[in-house]
Amino acid sequence: MTKRRRMFDIEMPSEAPPEEPRIRTLGAEAPARRGPMAAAIAETAGATRERQEVEARIRAENDALAHEHMRLKRLGLVIEMVPLDAIEMVKLVRDRKQGQDEELGELKASIRELGLSNPIRLEAREDGRFELIQGYRRLSAYRELLAETGDAAAWGAIPAAVTAAGDGIEALYRRMVDENLIRKDISFAEMAALAIDYAGDAETAVDDADKAVALLFKSAGYQKRSYIRAFIPLVQEVGADLRFVEQIPRALGLALAKRIAEGEPVGAEVRAGLAGLDGRTAVEEIDVLRRVAGQGDEAPVAPSTERAASPKRPAKAKSSFQFDRPEGRGKCVAAAGRLEIRLERDFTTIDRRRLERAVKAMFDQLDG
Repeated sequence: MTKRRRMFDIEMPSEAPPEEPRIRTLGAEAPARRGPMAAAIAETAGATRERQEVEARIRAENDALAHEHMRLKRLGLVIEMVPLDAIEMVKLVRDRKQGQDEELGELKASIRELGLSNPIRLEAREDGRFELIQGYRRLSAYRELLAETGDAAAWGAIPAAVTAAGDGIEALYRRMVDENLIRKDISFAEMAALAIDYAGDAETAVDDADKAVALLFKSAGYQKRSYIRAFIPLVQEVGADLRFVEQIPRALGLALAKRIAEGEPVGAEVRAGLAGLDGRTAVEEIDVLRRVAGQGDEAPVAPSTERAASPKRPAKAKSSFQFDRPEGRGKCVAAAGRLEIRLERDFTTIDRRRLERAVKAMFDQLDG
């Protein structure tokens, strides 16, 4: 018996069958699926957060720098370029005699070659201008360089440390004085003149020059303050008649002050000795003072009445001056049989033959 095969028509679906439902295990979280848009939004949000955090750190750093800048500026530790025509010199009486400065040329040469190594100090004013506190000679050098060259780009503004207004007049005077005491290049006559002017300043609480010395030169030693006080009557007596009061050596000033204290007519004698010396030099002026003090070859110049000449004394006086060099401030002391140069420099490093030629050339120039 023959078996017959049965044929069945099977219809295949045109679409894929639905996905079987996933079985979620209890306690397990199924991984989430995100589309492209959701991923882009998440990445953008993350980048925005990072940028905001960076910006917040930058703002915090800028705020800290700004506060530090203002703190340093109030302390006068920030250097600014201040135009020369914005600087005034009216609040303080200068501790230097204004006028021709024979050493200013050396300072200008140093500034031309090396620049200004020590900025001046100013106080800001409410009107936008500035008051000079320290640096009279440096400011004078810049103003002369500007006048000589006309180069406003190079010399029209000067490096300055600017402090905010607020310090009392006594503190400003002390700052000015202490700077020059440290440099040791201010004369006793200039210090005495400053004490006199300070006592006469209506803005100060002191009206006695001796008390002004104690206040202004507090950081100086007792001996130096006593010398300054000794010069006060000398400056009061003849300061207005002298052109080179800052050149008076200490010993000469003390000798003249002693004669004033003894009631001698020093002022009249000095004025008589200076008569006819309209174009005098510092040397000629000092020679007159030496004669009045009895330290010269001639007796003191008598005024209208005759008086006994002071006894002659051997010349013991010396002359000294300061000068600016790239190495710093130097000092030269000249006396009978001695010439001394003091400078922060090791002269032993100079070749001996070169040093000999330099010294010989110096004396040849002095003799010529």
